[in-house]
Amino acid sequence: MAYNNLDDMDLSGKRVLVRVDINVPMNEGHVTDATRIEKIAPTITDILAAGGTPILLAHFGRPKGVRNLEMSLEPLAPIIEDTLGAPVIFVADCIGAAPAAAIEAAPQGSVVLCENTRFHAGEEKNNSELAQAMAALGDIYCNDAFSAAHRAHASTEGVARLLPSCAGRLMEAELKALDAA
Repeated sequence: MAYNNLDDMDLSGKRVLVRVDINVPMNEGHVTDATRIEKIAPTITDILAAGGTPILLAHFGRPKGVRNLEMSLEPLAPIIEDTLGAPVIFVADCIGAAPAAAIEAAPQGSVVLCENTRFHAGEEKNNSELAQAMAALGDIYCNDAFSAAHRAHASTEGVARLLPSCAGRLMEAELKALDAA
C-alpha cells in the first residue's frame, strides 16, 4: 500500500493538522489512562523537530453535534503538555477565527489543541463546508488516528482530500502491521 509519511513532507514552517485519537478514559475530569496520548507523541515531536506547528484535531465521546463541556478536550491539554514536554495551547473550537488566531500566535515549538470535532454536527456527516473550514487552518494533513481512519468524517476523509496528506508515526506502524499480516 502506497502512502506518504512524515518523512515525505516538508514540515518546516508549516501548519500541520494532525488527526489524533485521544479519546481517553476519564473519571471526574481526570485522565485514568494516558496510553493513547503517549502513542501520538512520536508524531508530534517529529513535526516539532522538523519546524512545523502541530494542530491537533480529535473527538471525545459522542456529543452528537452539540457542544457538551463534559466532552471537552480542554482537560487533556495539561496531560498532552506533560507527555510532549512542549507547550499546548487549547482553543475552544476547531474552525473559524479563534483557532486561526491561536495558530498564528503560537510560538515556535508549541502545539495547538482544538476543541472536540464532534461538537459540529457536520463532523460525522463528512460535511464539505466543515472539512474546508478545518483545512483552512493547515498546510498539511497528517492522520495519526488509526481507530478513526475508517470513518468518512470531515476531520478524516474530508480534510485529507483538501490538503497534502500523510500518515503519522502511529498510523504508519499500524499500516505496516497490516501489510505484514
